Amino acid sequence: MAVGFIFDVDGTILDSMSIWMDAGNLYLNSLGIETDENIGEVLFDMTMIEGANYLKNKYHMNLTIEQICEGINDTVYDYYKNKAQLKSGIKEFIILAHKQNIPMTIATSTDRPMIEAALKRLDLYKYFDDIFTTTEVGKGKNHPDIFIRAMEKMHTSFENTWMFEDASYSLETAKKIGIKTVGIYDQSSANCQEQLKKVSDIYINNWSDSSMLLNTIMNYK
Repeated sequence: MAVGFIFDVDGTILDSMSIWMDAGNLYLNSLGIETDENIGEVLFDMTMIEGANYLKNKYHMNLTIEQICEGINDTVYDYYKNKAQLKSGIKEFIILAHKQNIPMTIATSTDRPMIEAALKRLDLYKYFDDIFTTTEVGKGKNHPDIFIRAMEKMHTSFENTWMFEDASYSLETAKKIGIKTVGIYDQSSANCQEQLKKVSDIYINNWSDSSMLLNTIMNYK
């Protein structure tokens, strides 16, 4: 049976994790509001609505919660559409896999418009059979649903599917259902690398040697 690849995006394909720490500050600065705290750390574990409530109360904003959420989303979308960059070497790996007729899909926690905007600008969108988001699937990557949907699209079995990801909890979910895993180092999770290695069949620091990585995967026992 054919091999298939499922890719995370943020921290795996894109060097984009920083926007989720910077979005609050960037949004406030666009309104002329100066901050004296690390908004990213404050907002990181909040939902969008919780974060909007925090900003509204903390900075006495004369905006509705919906307007604040929309403003933050616009800030993040602008980043993906115009600024987010690829991790070095990933494009070469994807092109190499495409040349070997390996089906590829996306499984991401970021909403579709942002991912599509970035991948189209960076000329990668055409290589993927489909994009699956946790929002559309209705469950996060701590549940296997999104990976199963991606596999169904590629017509691959669990044992012939590979997941590329920088987050250990996501790889752990994939591994539990028999998907093989490639852990990718990202600076945003530098303190979690030992756990990432534990749930990775293959662990890489970067995408620098595409042909060797692909050869290792195709010959993995």
